[in-house]
Formats: sequence, C-alpha cells, structure tokens
Amino acid sequence: MVNKLPTAVVTGASSGIGATYAEKLAQRGHGLLLVARNQERLDALAEKIRRTSDVAVEVLRADLVDPAQLRVVEERLRNDAGIGLLVNNAGAATHAGFLGEDLEPLYELVQLNVNALTRLAGAAVQGFLKHQVQGAIVNIGSVVGFAPQWIPGVYGATKAYVLTLSQAMQAELADRGIYVQAVLPAGTKTEIWERSGRSVNDGMMDVGELVDAALLGYDRREAVTIPPLHDIGKFEALEKARLELQPVLNNASAAPRYKTR
Repeated sequence: MVNKLPTAVVTGASSGIGATYAEKLAQRGHGLLLVARNQERLDALAEKIRRTSDVAVEVLRADLVDPAQLRVVEERLRNDAGIGLLVNNAGAATHAGFLGEDLEPLYELVQLNVNALTRLAGAAVQGFLKHQVQGAIVNIGSVVGFAPQWIPGVYGATKAYVLTLSQAMQAELADRGIYVQAVLPAGTKTEIWERSGRSVNDGMMDVGELVDAALLGYDRREAVTIPPLHDIGKFEALEKARLELQPVLNNASAAPRYKTR
C-alpha cells in the first residue's frame, strides 16, 4: 500500500475533531498515525478507515499527560521520515476553575493543552528539518482564547497560548518551508463538553462542517482559521491593532501615567 501524500499524525484521534480529521485526511490520500488513549476506539476507527480508504493506518495508544508515553510519540515524530503533517488536536476542558476544591484537573489540563502540544510541535519541526520535509502543523485552539472569562479556570488561557505559539512558529519557520495553521473552533458537537460537565446543544457546530472549513483554510494556507467567525474583518482589525501596538511597547522609561499619583 503506497500513500499518495505524507503520513499525517493525528492526536486525540479516537473521537470528535480528531477522528473526523483522520477520516477526511485519509480520503485525501494521507497515510495515518492515530494517537489517543482509548485503544478500542482507535482500533475501530483504523479499521473503518482501512475499509473506505486505500491508505496505511497505524495506531499508537498514548496518554499524552504521561511523560514516558509522550516521549514515544515525540520520538516517532522526530525519526519517521514519512511524516509530513501533525494535527495537534488532543485537548480537554474542565468544569471548574480556581474556586474548586481540587485544582489538580487544572494543572493536568495545562500538561495536555500546553505542554504536550508544544513538545509534539517541537518534535515535528525537528523531524521535518532532519528529513528535509516541507511539513505542516495544525494546532487546534479555540475562540475561548479571545474570551477566557467564558469558562472558569485555565482553559481559555491554554487556548490563547495555542494561538500565540502558532503565530510565533509561523514567524520562525515560514522561511524553512514549514506551514503552521491555528484552527479556532467555537462550540462544536464533540464529547469534550460532556466530559467537562457541559452539554452538547443545537447552537454548536457539527464536527464535519468544522473540519471541512478548517481543511479549506489549510488548503489556502491561512495562518489562522476561525470557522465560526462570519465577519473576518473583526479578526483582521484585531490583528492590525496588535501589530500597530508592537512598535510602541519597548521604551526605556515608564509611561507618564505611572509617574504621578
């Protein structure tokens, strides 16, 4: 079996956005390495894709919060010359914030949404450079990164990080032929909300529609793809304001408003 396109590594592939990416990338001709915690679901998805697409599909069970298991995936990204795409999708949400009695779920969320995502992105870059591959990394963030007050705790902060990390990587890696896309969904009909104590409702986007839009943004080589945002001018204005702020941030003295009481 010969893949038409480079192998795509999809994390969080056992359900929701990750599983949908896997199916649609296979339809395009990408071989797949599917990564998630649930072996049974991984195996079922892999078998389904093998029946419907003529591509190689491999599964790798890994809990990305566990350092040893995370390193296994990192090493694969660094050393497999056939890998050309990472969909950095694994992530979670929590139902409580800093007012909760147990803060460990918040810390674990940072390990998954920030630490694991960053380490996998770094390993992918090292692999692309090592094997001279003009690869791509898709980082799945969230519009909650623009509105962290919507969900208590660290979820919004982790997703804001995904956007800024992606922008930093774009600036650093574009000249090396590596494309980085940040995809920012809003509420999407996936299990992540049920697992975090929230319910899926009719106001959320269908996961297939979300991934189709994200892949169109990928084909267009968008730096940031926001499927639920109808007026892209709003985001463009935000980016324009951000860029205009940069030249006036670095001053040797404090602003006058901080020199008087």
